Amino acid sequence: MKTIDNIPTGKIGRTGKLVQTGVKIGGNYLKYYSKKAFNSELTRDELDEDNASDIYDGLKSLKGSALKVAQMLSMEKNLLPGAYVEKFSLAQFSVPPLSAPLVRKTFKKYHGEYPEDLYDTFATQSVNAASIGQVHKATKDGKKLAVKIQYPGVADSISSDLAMVKPIALRMFNMQAKDSEKYFKEVEGKLLEETDYILEVKQSKEISKACSHIPNLRFPEYYEDLSSERIITMDWMDGIHLSEFAKINEDQELADKIGQALWDFYMFQIHSLKQVHADPHPGNFLVDKDNNLIAIDFGCIKQIPQDFYDPYFSLVNRENLNDQEFFYEKLLELEILTKKDSEKEKDFFSEMFHEMFTMFSTPFQSEKFDFTDEDFWKHLTELSEKYSKDPELRRMNGNRGSRHFLYMSRTFFGLYNLLHDLKANVEINKFRVYL
Repeated sequence: MKTIDNIPTGKIGRTGKLVQTGVKIGGNYLKYYSKKAFNSELTRDELDEDNASDIYDGLKSLKGSALKVAQMLSMEKNLLPGAYVEKFSLAQFSVPPLSAPLVRKTFKKYHGEYPEDLYDTFATQSVNAASIGQVHKATKDGKKLAVKIQYPGVADSISSDLAMVKPIALRMFNMQAKDSEKYFKEVEGKLLEETDYILEVKQSKEISKACSHIPNLRFPEYYEDLSSERIITMDWMDGIHLSEFAKINEDQELADKIGQALWDFYMFQIHSLKQVHADPHPGNFLVDKDNNLIAIDFGCIKQIPQDFYDPYFSLVNRENLNDQEFFYEKLLELEILTKKDSEKEKDFFSEMFHEMFTMFSTPFQSEKFDFTDEDFWKHLTELSEKYSKDPELRRMNGNRGSRHFLYMSRTFFGLYNLLHDLKANVEINKFRVYL
């Protein structure tokens, strides 16, 4: 893969790159409508593919939060056309890496020494490049290590990147700018945390220790003396990405074993630690030769406040969910409804979120759940399509719900998709023995 010798770090340079991307997209639309004039049955598939490629190509050269947003969107499989999901998913663990000279320069800037001064061996060619940093192999004192280096300028460009991405997100998710600020602040705060590698090492060690008793789950050891604000050194973990394992595995018992470890890991964090690894994409998990699940990235951790946890999980109980008075009270607590809502708004959003909570809580209604259940996925897809195209929702203010929904929804949506890809059957309440 071609390497990158420099990354635009200033606002003008990064904005200019996105303007170039916008020009390309404009050209794609002109080409599409020209063809459409001669063929009324032409679909948008080619347009979507061209736009997805041009947007991804522009973002991958910028890296940072702009590319991270693409990574997040790639998990929304039921909200975006397939071309975007396929292209944006490359942001999970396959983007052009920094060149060797830029790696050395970046390392010296962040750590005060060149990598060869710190490790016994250090491979300047990365083994994994993603949105915020890339990983290199190293050795020291006989240990195989993974060294994650943050791309230059990422932390400093988060606010300006989000300002550039904001208009696209508002259109895509039917949000009104005046009421959307809390969500963008939530994303900005989480992205800033992801660039703080001292915080990531601290979170990694705490959660690894707290979850170490869960079977079939492994974590790397982290080395604080070889880490800094923009560099993380940890054990090198041998294994294959979860997505690759899911594609080649044909052993149902094994799929269930890995799926159970993943489910128990998430449920333990949520219900015991009141915080959760909120970046459940396959690039953050490996499966080793002994068929253990390995969690390797703790940059995005969502704290779950009690005043959100209580109403949110109270609606997993179907009796509560179907109790109209109780349900209305919880919708107020979760900021889905307000006292100022009209009867029309109250009815519309009550129905919408009742459907959504029903879908989300389906796996919790039985002791064991098959994440390949066709009815469940059909319902999920139909619900996403229904509200993404609903003209009534477009006329109303779609900015509903506490800011905490953003990463909690992302967590469950990503978790369900990983379990679906694994074709796993899991015991829903097994995690309780580890609390």
